[in-house]
Amino acid sequence: MEQSLVLEERRGQIALITINRPEAMNSLNFPLLLSLKERMQALHFDSGVRVVIVTGAGGKAFCAGADLKERAGFSDLQVREYIHTIRNLFTFIESLNKPVIAAINGVALGGGMELTLACDIRMASSSAQMGLIETRLAIIPGAGGTQRLPRLVGRGKAKELIFTGRKIGAPEALDIGLLNKICEPEKLIQECMEMAEMILETGPIAIQQAKFAINHGIETDLHTGLAMETNAYWLTIPTEDRLEGLAAFREKRKPVYKGK
Repeated sequence: MEQSLVLEERRGQIALITINRPEAMNSLNFPLLLSLKERMQALHFDSGVRVVIVTGAGGKAFCAGADLKERAGFSDLQVREYIHTIRNLFTFIESLNKPVIAAINGVALGGGMELTLACDIRMASSSAQMGLIETRLAIIPGAGGTQRLPRLVGRGKAKELIFTGRKIGAPEALDIGLLNKICEPEKLIQECMEMAEMILETGPIAIQQAKFAINHGIETDLHTGLAMETNAYWLTIPTEDRLEGLAAFREKRKPVYKGK
């Protein structure tokens, strides 16, 4: 029976997505990329899922990046196709209409780290290592790393990490703002689930609009960003969820949001 390259487990309204090539440190070959793309596109339109968690199979790696054994046999055209595919996939994940949490359970290198950068929240095992190591292979990050990393940690630190290609441990990643939280390895998925459960207590439409306003507003000037925020806010006003939130507050109970 052929191994499924991407596993999915549902826990209520949470989808746990696992990259499943532990024998290859969960490296990203072309079939895995296409499988992950298919899975993410399905989740985008699945109203039964409100939060997505992405992790890697096994205890060693979240994702070690591109499959270099596969890459060695690529023509120049195939390399361009691979980069086009992975860049567009990570951009799609970044703009997914629901929060995505990276559960970084081991090494996240190259494209693996770039995948975490496309996620909304990054939580890591205390043993995790991260790095954009492409310059050590005489190439550069090609799936968004040169753009997303400086937006998270600042231009100077991003240049240091990319120019040297060095790996950093979880404590340093937390210190520079790359991670939201460090967890004990055996508690990582549990704590990611707890974070997801907190998100589930909020209004689905509000989360979608907040994510849109943050992602797009940060790319522009403050005046334009505030206009985006205003437009996003207006979309929440006529919703049933907003009225439910007010009613629940008045009645001192937990709200029941339906995404309407």
